[in-house]
Amino acid sequence: MAKKGAWARFAPANKAFDYAGDKLAKAWDSLHAGDCEPYPDEKRVAALLKAHPKLGKAADAGDIAEALQEAWRDYHRGDFQSAFERGEALGPLGASVAVKAMGIHAIHLVEDEDEQLKRFDACIKLAEAAIAALPNEANAHFRRAFAMGRYSQGISVAKALSQGLAGKIKESLDKALKLAPKHAEAHTALGLYHAEIIDKVGSMIGGLTYGAKAATGEEHLKTALKLTPDSPIAHIEYGNGLLLLYGGKREDEAAEAYEKASKLKPKDAMDALDIAYAKSQLED
Repeated sequence: MAKKGAWARFAPANKAFDYAGDKLAKAWDSLHAGDCEPYPDEKRVAALLKAHPKLGKAADAGDIAEALQEAWRDYHRGDFQSAFERGEALGPLGASVAVKAMGIHAIHLVEDEDEQLKRFDACIKLAEAAIAALPNEANAHFRRAFAMGRYSQGISVAKALSQGLAGKIKESLDKALKLAPKHAEAHTALGLYHAEIIDKVGSMIGGLTYGAKAATGEEHLKTALKLTPDSPIAHIEYGNGLLLLYGGKREDEAAEAYEKASKLKPKDAMDALDIAYAKSQLED
């Protein structure tokens, strides 16, 4: 585990996670089935710069695209610090990879809870800057919800509810899904939104105050599974959601979800970390 402030390295290195050269573009749709991140080629970057000239010069589109691709190669390989630093250096255009890199690293490789909260808070700020600059990018909204959701779990869901974070999370997830209806990770997160609230305040208050419903939450979790059946996190969070919503009544189904996740083949470092987590849950 990482010490406070450190960037613990993902290990062991796996050659299968090296997407050098053309490998990244060829594997992109599979790697990003869960978050619907558009491939950052020169055409894509040029279009963003044309629509938002404050973000950079059109002549630099090629260089920015190459930098973004390198950041994503770092991310998939498990070099989260480099992915974060490359992404952060690109401002709003690199916020998606920066937030995902820092967030996944914090979840799996940072032990200190205060440091985790610090990083999730930094992720929230990066995502909000991206929303301001690129309001029509689904992942600007999703990364905010992701970071805010993890931050909420860190301070306790009950405390997060009292601070009004639930409404902000749902607003971002609804916006992400409006822009990208097949965003599996957003469906998973929205499913957990319903589950976390019901687990903490009950179905009656959860429904009346926050619009949280068990059936709706489970449906979003199932939608994510249908969209990304080979994604470990979709199965893991389905299991987590069932436990939050139904407790011991669906414990066997939750265990089955973890079992499925544990047997999947990882496509990158995040998958490998999620699979390791699923295996640890089965051992408990």
